[in-house]
Amino acid sequence: MARGLSRRAVLAALPLSASLTGIARAAAPGLTLSGKFVQGGYAVGRTTPRALIDVDGLVQTTASANGWFVIGFDRDALPASRLTVTTPDGSAIDERTIAVGDFDIQRIDGLPPEQVTPTDPALLERITAENVRKVAGFASQADLEGFRDGFILPVVGARRSARFGGQRILNGEPKRPHYGVDLATPVGTPVRAPAGGVIAFAETGLHYEGGLVLVDHGQGLVTAYLHLSKILVTTGTYVKQGQLIAQTGKEGRATGPHLCWRMKWRGRNLDPSLLVGAGPFQA
Repeated sequence: MARGLSRRAVLAALPLSASLTGIARAAAPGLTLSGKFVQGGYAVGRTTPRALIDVDGLVQTTASANGWFVIGFDRDALPASRLTVTTPDGSAIDERTIAVGDFDIQRIDGLPPEQVTPTDPALLERITAENVRKVAGFASQADLEGFRDGFILPVVGARRSARFGGQRILNGEPKRPHYGVDLATPVGTPVRAPAGGVIAFAETGLHYEGGLVLVDHGQGLVTAYLHLSKILVTTGTYVKQGQLIAQTGKEGRATGPHLCWRMKWRGRNLDPSLLVGAGPFQA
């Protein structure tokens, strides 16, 4: 997981003339912010180009060359969040209340035991190696603004079979929350990029995910597409919104054909459906 730097450490590297006395919107730099301020939500903002973006005390990213940035609020986010943008000329602060999310309890039975709690040493070694590659993919931080256009659904005509954030009980055993939106659809259904971005990971045959594609839409806002039967893109290529990237399947830990659609920002788990129809974002 990508880690932010402490704001104090980063500010120490700024010119000594930097003034840190600015408050929300009243001092340079300017700051506008909009989004869904809820657990699993997001915010898209604009400020001075290349300003430092500090979220809850950690410098997480910098604004783009046009001043745009995106941040996320984890599924288990605290009740308040503080955003600070800083330039050598000053800083601006935005503090928000983060609403509590509405999460389900989801029970799934009939999974093979090794899919729930693996014990075979060779399998555990394989899972560890796969996880290293996935972590590298999720750490992608492309200097893009794909998130500005908003998002479309990655599949058409699917039934939402599970919401984001539900507590999962697998074969009677409580597990960590489900960090995806499950879209039930026949095997082979086209999967399209919901927003522009760079392919950060594309691999088949993973133990849990089967076929998996990760797309970085800019500044580490990464969407994931699980259980794919076919992948049609390669790592490092740029895709446009609506471009075909894969086909749905039931590979990995799945009891039926569906697309598990996930989103992360700097290790925080977000609800991708909250961005559908939200853009395009304007200054």
